[in-house]
Amino acid sequence: GGMVHPRTTVEDIEELSSLLQVPLVAGTVNRGSDVLGGGLIVNDWSSFVGLDTTSTEISVIENIFRLSGATGGAGGQQGQGQQSNIVTNMRSSLIDQLS
Repeated sequence: GGMVHPRTTVEDIEELSSLLQVPLVAGTVNRGSDVLGGGLIVNDWSSFVGLDTTSTEISVIENIFRLSGATGGAGGQQGQGQQSNIVTNMRSSLIDQLS
């Protein structure tokens, strides 16, 4: 999935989605900021957002990038467990650094 500037037209989103072959959604981070690169980093396992990001924005990010634990194919449970361990370790190290 992918996220684009909130003022991107529907036609542009559909064209980009067709060209890239991924679902796209317009969205914001950090309580409505349209500067996505300034408040959002996403990879295959996790995302990091700015401190002002709302729960609704986080929910949209989790859904479009499929970060809420939905894995498919053979061995999905093993991959999900590995992802969970990675996220847990990263979260613990971040909390240790911020404490």
